[in-house]
Amino acid sequence: MDPIIEIEEKAAAFIKQQGGVVTVRFSPRHGCCGGTSRIAIAETSTPKETSTFECHQMEETTLWIAPELTYQGLRLRVEGWWKLQRLFVDGAPLRAGH
Repeated sequence: MDPIIEIEEKAAAFIKQQGGVVTVRFSPRHGCCGGTSRIAIAETSTPKETSTFECHQMEETTLWIAPELTYQGLRLRVEGWWKLQRLFVDGAPLRAGH
């Protein structure tokens, strides 16, 4: 069975350094002509409304993830250098918004 989400080693170290909690969710992005896309993002925090997320313990990480993003072959990665590092979701499909 595929993992819930793959977390690369550098991303796991970054999450641990930031407190050990990560949330993976859709975030709306608005286009210039009125369209909206929902992009998968990762944040090192607990979601404001936990009831709409699945919670999983993965080694030293607490993962909060939107149910529609589980088992999709996604990967958490980190990019940037030094204090400018950030998490991102790789392999994430775009979804049309409302």
